[in-house]
Amino acid sequence: MLGTTRMMKRLAGASLLALVAACGSAPVAPGFYRVERGDTLSKIARSNRQSVQSIVRWNNLNNPDSIEVGQVLRVVPAGGASSSGAIRSSGGSASATPRSAPAPAPADSAPSAAPASSIALVWPADGTVIRRFDGNNSKGIDISAAAGTPVIAAAAGTVVYAGNGLRGYGNLLIIKHNAEYLTAYAHNRALMVKEGQSVTRGEKIAEMGDTDTDRVMLHFELRYQGRSIDPSRSLPPR
Repeated sequence: MLGTTRMMKRLAGASLLALVAACGSAPVAPGFYRVERGDTLSKIARSNRQSVQSIVRWNNLNNPDSIEVGQVLRVVPAGGASSSGAIRSSGGSASATPRSAPAPAPADSAPSAAPASSIALVWPADGTVIRRFDGNNSKGIDISAAAGTPVIAAAAGTVVYAGNGLRGYGNLLIIKHNAEYLTAYAHNRALMVKEGQSVTRGEKIAEMGDTDTDRVMLHFELRYQGRSIDPSRSLPPR
């Protein structure tokens, strides 16, 4: 399991997050800010004339040093958004660091809280769940089965990434379902769909494999507005 643990730690990196963040273009709502590459919480606080402690409290952040590209943060108290220009939206000039295209934001809540909308998923593969979401080392769930087990789309959507260019994921698919939700499917033996292709719920999109990991399994993630959330809450009971 050592190799699996190392792989899970890589999942906390910015590569997939940057891809997820690049899949939408809607502006953030007043009073919110979308995290860009190179941002720190103190930098965001200064740009919006707030204290770090206030932003941590408003967004229920467990670790102020761990914010993700594409994450949307409340930067004024609820009901306190203003038009004074203090709030910096994506595309502002406060940071000269290159950034990914923005991801969509909620109208009334930050994605660190419970999602404002829901999505109904089907299980992406038959097999045994060998690792569950914890939000830290594991950004999704791992399902183990025999090599070649069909991997299916958990919901209808459009394939926005199909390839093996991201270290730690092997043959990877990312499907965008709507303006808020994406799913990711890693370590496949073979990919059956291409970027830009529309897929239906339950359609076979890949075959389970062990690319870039030490055992045959599917690593499955659910992203809400660029932030990983527990996919088990959107899957039917088994």
